[in-house]
Amino acid sequence: MRNILVTGGAGFIGSHFVRSLHDQPADVTVLDKLTYAGNRANLDGVRHTFVHGDICDAGLLAEVVPGHDLVVNFAAESHVDRSIDGAAEFVRTNVLGTQTLLQACLDVGVGKVVQVSTDEVYGSIEHGSWTEDTPLNPRSPYAASKAGADLIARAYAITHGLDVSITRCGNNYGPRQYPEKVIPLFVTNLLRGRKVPLYGDGGNVRDWIHAEDHCAGIRLVAERGEPGEIYHIAGTAELTNLELTRRLLDACGAGWDMVQHVEDRKGHDRRYSLDDTKLRALGYRPEIPFDQGLKDTVRWYQANRDWWSACGG
Repeated sequence: MRNILVTGGAGFIGSHFVRSLHDQPADVTVLDKLTYAGNRANLDGVRHTFVHGDICDAGLLAEVVPGHDLVVNFAAESHVDRSIDGAAEFVRTNVLGTQTLLQACLDVGVGKVVQVSTDEVYGSIEHGSWTEDTPLNPRSPYAASKAGADLIARAYAITHGLDVSITRCGNNYGPRQYPEKVIPLFVTNLLRGRKVPLYGDGGNVRDWIHAEDHCAGIRLVAERGEPGEIYHIAGTAELTNLELTRRLLDACGAGWDMVQHVEDRKGHDRRYSLDDTKLRALGYRPEIPFDQGLKDTVRWYQANRDWWSACGG
C-alpha cells in the first residue's frame, strides 16, 4: 500500500491526478489551500483524506508529510495574467512553497517527489521543439516563479540526494478547469451568450494536452523517473489561438460575431513546443485525440453549469 501526498490536489490538474489513482492500492492525502481555483467538489466521489493548508506552512508540513512515500506537488499560482498584475503571491507559493515542501520531504526521508512544472519556463520558440536541456528563459512572473521552483528542486536532488523529478507540460484542458483559462473561459462565455476575448492577432501557438494524459505522464515519472531529471509531457495538438477559437465556436454553435479582439498580453510568448522523446522512451503515449477531448470537455461544461457558475464562470 502506497501513501501518496498530493499538494494542490483540489485544483484542476491535481484533482485529475487524484482521480487517476483509483486503480492503485494507495492511501491518498490531499493538501490544498483552497484558493479561488481550488474546489473540494473536484474530488467528490474520490477516496482521499483532505487537509486544508498551505505548502508555505512548515509547521503543518512537519505534521502532514511524514509517512508518505510519494509526494506530487501541483500546488501553485498558475494564471499568467494574474502574475502580471501582481507577482508576489506567485513567488511566495511557487518558489518558497516548493522549497518548504522539499525540505519537509528531505527531513522525513520521503522516497519520491515529483515537481509539476510548465513549458513556459523556456520562453518562446519560433521553430522546432524544446528538449529538457534547453536553457530557461521565462518571460512572465509566473514562468519565472516556476523556473525558480524547478531550480530549487534540482538543487535538492544534487545537494541533498532527494529523489525529486521534474515534469514540464504544455497547455492542459479537460473538465473542472477554472474558467479563467482560455478553453473554459470561451466555453462558459459562449454558453452565457457573451463574447470571447482573442488576444492580438491570434497567431500564438500552444501545445494542447488533456489533463488525463498529463497525469498518466506524471504517474510514469513517479514510477520510473530519475532523481534530478526533467521530463517533458507533450500534447496532441499544436494550434494557433485562432484555430482553437474556430473549434470552440463550432463546438458551441457560435459564429465569429462572438469574438472580440483585445489588446495583446504583455510579453505574450509566441509559440510553445516540447520534445517528449525522453518520456516516450519510458513508455509514455498520449491517448486522447484533441478533437474528441475538446468535444467531451465542451459537453462537460454544458452539463455542469452549476459547477462553473459557483466558481465565477
